[in-house]
Amino acid sequence: MAGWCAPISMPPVLAMHRRVMSPRRCWRVPRWPPGAVSKDKKSGPAAGREALGRSRGGLTSKIHLVADSRCRPISRVTTGGHRHDSVAFEAVMAGIRIHRRGRGRPRTRPGHLLADKAYSSRTIRSYLRKHRITATIPEPADRKANRSRRGRSGGRPPRFDATKYKQRNIVERAINRLKEYRAVATRYDKRDFVFRGTIDVASIRIWLRDPVT
Repeated sequence: MAGWCAPISMPPVLAMHRRVMSPRRCWRVPRWPPGAVSKDKKSGPAAGREALGRSRGGLTSKIHLVADSRCRPISRVTTGGHRHDSVAFEAVMAGIRIHRRGRGRPRTRPGHLLADKAYSSRTIRSYLRKHRITATIPEPADRKANRSRRGRSGGRPPRFDATKYKQRNIVERAINRLKEYRAVATRYDKRDFVFRGTIDVASIRIWLRDPVT
């Protein structure tokens, strides 16, 4: 799993009506300083009407992606560029649908999940244990230090297979495949549902190049 930002080509401009003011009256228009980040980082994927957020790189949209072992997109969720990667974890996992060759319901749980440090939280790890999903997620250095400082009360460290984690570049390669399409790498769409359709069309073309045998 991974999240990356797609900058929009033309940021929306707020139209302001001109008003005749007296010389004694002064109006101050609040401005967002460059490089400022919104404090609302805990909102879910539904927050934000058009999946736009102002981060240090400007107005951007973040794509949260799940890919298979052949670098093909399976599920995606769009949020504002200032959102944390972990806020869309359950939403992007709920979008996994892998149809079986024969009869039966589609698979909704992967055999193994590889994710980066952004998804190393108690909530996500408990979600994975609840759904019986084996995961390889590294632990941040600050959490390792906190656990070692607490001693026995810090608990056991989570399992981590460094050799297995080397395969996480699969999702990075899947993102690079999506970035080959300029409309995805640089968002030109104003509406979020149009941008999601653009991502889906690019994903379909990736699947057509490497279909299931």
